[in-house]
Amino acid sequence: MAIDLNADIGESYASYKMGMDEEIVKHITSANIACGFHAGDPDWMAQTVALAEEHGVSIGAHPAYPDLAGFGRRDMALTPDEVAHAITYQVGALTAFTKGKKLAHVKPHGALYNRAVGDKDIAAAIVKAIRKIDDELIHVVLANSVWEDVARNENVLVARECYADRAVTPEGTLMPRSQPGSVIHDVNEVTSRSLRLASEGKVTASDGNDIDFAADTICLHGDTPGAVEMAASVKSTFESSGIQVKPLSSILG
Repeated sequence: MAIDLNADIGESYASYKMGMDEEIVKHITSANIACGFHAGDPDWMAQTVALAEEHGVSIGAHPAYPDLAGFGRRDMALTPDEVAHAITYQVGALTAFTKGKKLAHVKPHGALYNRAVGDKDIAAAIVKAIRKIDDELIHVVLANSVWEDVARNENVLVARECYADRAVTPEGTLMPRSQPGSVIHDVNEVTSRSLRLASEGKVTASDGNDIDFAADTICLHGDTPGAVEMAASVKSTFESSGIQVKPLSSILG
């Protein structure tokens, strides 16, 4: 049994530092690097690519709506074509910083991610834009979503994602951050939740009932308080339980 651990990094901007990238990168196998639309800038993108390479972490793009002021967490009324162009622009920018090394995956951020979960047209725009850039790129999507169905119908490489530190609704979507309890801060709960996701493919929803939630990759948010401790705990628990922690390319390849 094997699973990938991913985190969103490179989300600092100019003189504003966000997250604990230098620490959390030691405990993950895939990095989703901000591409400048919700966070990140050319200097931080270059530094973050170098950091991921230094630690042998697989590099992925983390494109978003053009929303620096709202950190990409506000929904925007972009057309499918506009979304496709935004994806192409951002993935292309990050690819240039990899200096010819292979970009492994793409995982949209925030409100764009949430929109794709239930909007077939936006999901299709994202999937087709990524495939047009490189048909070997892995598409990181929320497990059991409309987005996963769209991606599989397009015959692209799909990585089903679940979240260690986010509560889910009975329908399997992420609970909005505006609701109490949407972000899980307890290290033990995050660890046990992750272990169950990896070993059983199940998670307890916000109503207390279990739902099926098979995952290829589990996300830990780098800006969540205690994120480094959570990542270290999850990884060590996986390893002691006989679950291999590997990058997506090793799991899906």
